[in-house]
Amino acid sequence: MKNNIQIKTISLFSGAGGLDVGAISAGADVVWANDMMKEACETYRANIGNHIVQGDLNEHLEDLKEFKDVDMVIGGPPCQGFSVAGKMDAQDERSQLIWSYANAISIIQPKAFIMENVKALGEISKWQGVRTSLMSKFRELGYSVSSIILNASDFDVPQARERVFFIGFKGNENLEPDLQEMIKPYGHKSITVREALKVLDRAGTGNNSSICKAKITLAANPILRKSPYAGMLFNGLGRPTKIDGYSATLPASMGGNKTPIIDEKELYDGEQPWILSYHAMVSEHITKASFKPAPNFLRRMTPAEAAVLQTFPLDYVFCGSQSKIYTQIGNAVPCNLAKAVASMVIDVLIGNAEIRYKESGNLFL
Repeated sequence: MKNNIQIKTISLFSGAGGLDVGAISAGADVVWANDMMKEACETYRANIGNHIVQGDLNEHLEDLKEFKDVDMVIGGPPCQGFSVAGKMDAQDERSQLIWSYANAISIIQPKAFIMENVKALGEISKWQGVRTSLMSKFRELGYSVSSIILNASDFDVPQARERVFFIGFKGNENLEPDLQEMIKPYGHKSITVREALKVLDRAGTGNNSSICKAKITLAANPILRKSPYAGMLFNGLGRPTKIDGYSATLPASMGGNKTPIIDEKELYDGEQPWILSYHAMVSEHITKASFKPAPNFLRRMTPAEAAVLQTFPLDYVFCGSQSKIYTQIGNAVPCNLAKAVASMVIDVLIGNAEIRYKESGNLFL
């Protein structure tokens, strides 16, 4: 824990604990947590503590009234309803949970809060009305609030994962925190996937024993993009991983053919990525008959590799089936990103930093 600081914190939509791990390492003392998923709660208890309550947050809002003088609330409400990878449905039950988070803030009245969600909620025009209403709600509750979109690779996470954070501080509700300036001291460019995975044994052995058995086949009618790491060159939505760069966003739907692909010759033997030559071949319109089976040195990313790329501690214990473990990992806020954001907020709360406000003053999206 950071300098023995204990920032009284409540965690909502906690999942397997990625946001909590980061916040705790920044100085948070999480006294109550909540999530719907049974396996995620088991994982949380196995690693963080027994203070997590399983169930619908809406059924536990009354429980929150017993907590007084809370410093910080953290949480990432389910994002599938807002995601461009989903149905983009504001009426999706999961989309309504941002309001459950806001209701919890109204009850707890913490000194500060952090709410994480998909980039789309913080950016696209379709959700502008939702953003406006959400910001207005937080301001009505007495918070100066703003949102910021962060790329995890800028905060020591080997993953090009972009997420929005809504961050509020009690008081000065007519002003907007300049989060872009405030977060700068906490940035740290990540190491590459190759460097990150050095802590693991070869897939199928040692601390990397669990493997994904989903087959890899080449698409009969590939959809090309400029980058060999995009498009549809394989069955399903699994994409090749940039071993000497950053992984694409790890989805909660991993476990089958949406699981990212690892080139073992590239990872273990330092060979050139096979996908580069294959992409070039397909780009020259080679006929279907020329296609060969996917080489056997291509495989799916393992759960342990996914956890490392989400910056979970190496000894973190995940509970449940392999499918449920992949879901927990993909749903998590990367621990190192969480630590950076929580450190920024906690430094304000303990007086090590000041809130910087935008000169524009009032801001309503």
